[in-house]
Amino acid sequence: MTFDFAIIGAGIAGASLAAELAPHASVVLLEAEDQPGYHSTGRSAALWHETLGGPFIQPLTTRSFDALNDGGFLSARGSLSVAEPQHIALLDEMQAKFAGTVALQRMSYEDIRARVPRAKPILAAGLLEPTCADIDVAALHAAVLSRFRRAGGTVETGFRVEAIERLAKGWRVSAGDKAIEATTIVNAAGAWGDVVAKLAGAEPLGLQPCRRTIAQVRVDGDDVPADLPMVTDVGGSFYFKPEGPNRLWLCPQDETPVDPGDAAPEDIDVAIAIDRFESVTDWKVLAVERKWAGLRTFAPDRLPIYGFDPIISGLFWCAGQGGIGIQTSPAAARLSAAILLGQIPEIDPAPYSPMRFC
Repeated sequence: MTFDFAIIGAGIAGASLAAELAPHASVVLLEAEDQPGYHSTGRSAALWHETLGGPFIQPLTTRSFDALNDGGFLSARGSLSVAEPQHIALLDEMQAKFAGTVALQRMSYEDIRARVPRAKPILAAGLLEPTCADIDVAALHAAVLSRFRRAGGTVETGFRVEAIERLAKGWRVSAGDKAIEATTIVNAAGAWGDVVAKLAGAEPLGLQPCRRTIAQVRVDGDDVPADLPMVTDVGGSFYFKPEGPNRLWLCPQDETPVDPGDAAPEDIDVAIAIDRFESVTDWKVLAVERKWAGLRTFAPDRLPIYGFDPIISGLFWCAGQGGIGIQTSPAAARLSAAILLGQIPEIDPAPYSPMRFC
């Protein structure tokens, strides 16, 4: 059997696109690991966060809300961007960028303290984004995979692509002694996106995987509010969010360039996260209970890539989502599916096209 589409990568991007395509075409989803979502998707602290990624990402995020909310994958959280005195201008820039599109509330230190009980005065100002919500990533990923299978889609796990061969009318994709044929290949391989592109004879687009570290810590006292917003430094040096009684997830917002692979946390990054957290709050970390790292893969301009390769026909890019892949997955999947099926997308695809690199 020759499939209409072979999607390489069964993380949230590939799985969501597969679920959109399956009612209209024959689709096979190829995953290198023994389970889908092992790398970036399974290690995310995802929020639905309209300002994350900037104004070109916001339309994808906004148009994903209904699908995420109606599916029961969101729970209220709120997000608070905070600034030390030297970074207050960054709050002004953020507020100006999203004027008229995202509701943001300016916060004084006293306002911040009301929501973050042990915030230090160094957090001089902030912007509250009250509409932010936690995303149940595992449930969302499972749901799109289930929808894909119910529509007749095929999932092949343990399919680590080793060769991609051009045929007269399509492609043969091989992994060891296994092979499938498809008319169109979708490159949703995440950190391995440029690797897959080269196997298909395409020019790499400069995708860069970056390590991102998270530590779950236990802190002193019993005053971590259950409704504590996700608190993010507008200068890009930390974020933290609650994770149960007296527990938080800390992140130093690291973006360490690495090769594609199974990311592991570095002790120094965990130590930096703790130091930055304790420098802006009076909570003391009593124990590190868990730590992990994932990969966020960026295109050179930090925008995702959705569209056909400018040179190699039959090769479609669905890559470079960085840290916004989960919150934008419903809209990005609809956008990509519309292009692949020859329909008119609901969002202008031009900002995300691979043609911008030509």
